[in-house]
Amino acid sequence: MRVTTPRLTHHLLKFREAGEPVLFVHGNVSSSAFWRDTLQAVPEPYLPLAVDLRGFGRSDAAPVDATRGLRDFSDDLAELAAHLDLGPLHLVGWSMGGGIVLQLLRDHPELVRSLTLVNPVSPYGYGGTEGPDGRLTHADGTGSGAGAANPDFVARLQAGDISEEAATSPKSVFRASYVAHPVPDEDFYVASMLTTHVGEHNYPGEAVTSDRWPGVAPGKSGVLNALAPTHFRLDDLHELDARPPILWIRGADDVIVSDHSLMDLANLGAMGVVPGSPGTPAQPMVTQTRAVLERYGNYREEVLADCGHSPHLEHPAEFRRLLLDHLGAAR
Repeated sequence: MRVTTPRLTHHLLKFREAGEPVLFVHGNVSSSAFWRDTLQAVPEPYLPLAVDLRGFGRSDAAPVDATRGLRDFSDDLAELAAHLDLGPLHLVGWSMGGGIVLQLLRDHPELVRSLTLVNPVSPYGYGGTEGPDGRLTHADGTGSGAGAANPDFVARLQAGDISEEAATSPKSVFRASYVAHPVPDEDFYVASMLTTHVGEHNYPGEAVTSDRWPGVAPGKSGVLNALAPTHFRLDDLHELDARPPILWIRGADDVIVSDHSLMDLANLGAMGVVPGSPGTPAQPMVTQTRAVLERYGNYREEVLADCGHSPHLEHPAEFRRLLLDHLGAAR
């Protein structure tokens, strides 16, 4: 299903025509296809919908203004919800999508009935911060941004590489980072990754260098720059007058969003993988999320053992049970 609003043309995945709306939002380097099996399993009276974000899947590859943080994405969703007259809806956000639905809550709380966060990005962005309060390591966000992306992975993504020999191929990255163990339909999800629009205005974005270690800083355009802590920061959610319930589901073995993430340059420096570290500590991503949600108050955390970055793929039955219980309690 394609829906055109003044901002862009969206692609939506759905398997039902009516019901109480539940909007699923995917993460970085993926698409709505990652929600396919979940949508098919969500029963009535819900209307499950999954949207391709700008620059992913079959939605328009509109540019991302990174200086707005994740607001280009969240504003797209707010306009889409209004266009489809969805009213207050349940939001489910995975990884970067978790940050997007939190931004939507921050800017449009009247649109939100409940939130489910699935291995969400820290409310203090990705890279470049320290401690549970998300303080910047450097004022300009050094340590985050598009320059942190592995250039060989970006090149293979753009080339549509479906091989598995190189550690930087999309298939190898899926196996090593997206999931802790093999899952069915692996090639289907890798094909979804390959729909990512690559460039300075989408993924990964404009690469900017820094004179300080690790040599990268946020630019002004593109996805990874939008996730930089100088552009994306949500530490005032507890000030909202209305605070709908939040369910936070995460895999215990996540290597992407973790207090010791294998994609955080500071952590890789501490491990000796990226040389020259001056001792910059790893970003405690999970601890930061918990600190923000503790202040928010109306939340519950569920940790799935033997699970990586994608609980909805790795433990689908348990994920759906937690989600449906949460939706039912919020009705």
